[in-house]
Amino acid sequence: MSLVEGRFGGRGTCSLTVARGLFAASAFIALSALAGCGDGGFRPLYGSALINGAAVTERLATVDVAPIPGRVGQRIRNELIYQTTGGGSPKPPQYRLDIAIRESVTSMLVAVDGNAGSQIYSVDASYSLIRLSDKKVVAKGTSYGRASFDRVSSIFANVEARQNAENRAAETVGQEIQTRLLAVLSTGNV
Repeated sequence: MSLVEGRFGGRGTCSLTVARGLFAASAFIALSALAGCGDGGFRPLYGSALINGAAVTERLATVDVAPIPGRVGQRIRNELIYQTTGGGSPKPPQYRLDIAIRESVTSMLVAVDGNAGSQIYSVDASYSLIRLSDKKVVAKGTSYGRASFDRVSSIFANVEARQNAENRAAETVGQEIQTRLLAVLSTGNV
């Protein structure tokens, strides 16, 4: 006889009821704890939460994205400008975002004759968010973008496939940096 059978007198049904009760109680406790997380806990990232009197998206519009050299750099910059302003006019800058990128291509599926069947385009972007009032770096980090593309016998198709991979990797990097900026600016401490 198991402990559950001895304690509840049945075989399995009572233990299932007890397990459901324990789960419901723990879920209630967890939700109650989350309900009180107003100031020090979770905050909406994209919502209209006010921080020092300004919405996070309005603070994001005060970030000036410095020019980044190269075609991929320009794609990343355009992505970030669109993400920070929503396509509208930028606000007077309070921050500057400096980004340095490093690009590479790795060959995959290399045949005996040396031709690659596919390649992976990689872009690594190191960024620094600088507060303009005192030139202090308030956030920095690295973002990575990877995109694969197939190689075929047509030169034009290979060029287009690589540019498509570059665009996808640049979009990934831009979105990731934008999310990190939102997280930094939402704290209100920068």
